[in-house]
Amino acid sequence: MKYKIKLNDVVKIIYGKDKGKIGKIIKIKNNFVFVENVKLVKKHVKPSPNLNRVGGIIYIESKIHISNVTLIK
Repeated sequence: MKYKIKLNDVVKIIYGKDKGKIGKIIKIKNNFVFVENVKLVKKHVKPSPNLNRVGGIIYIESKIHISNVTLIK
């Protein structure tokens, strides 16, 4: 199925825990989208001296099926 949603479009979540939230699409992968500051999940990361990264718990966006968002004009 072909969807009209593209990168950097503003969308509204129409189904799920985050229903009603609005955000910008930051990534599209197969039939899933990643929306900025929506459906945040915790990720535990180890420190890495090669990447100059400290360890700890970070919040990242999780995927949402493209049929659960609608385009806002």
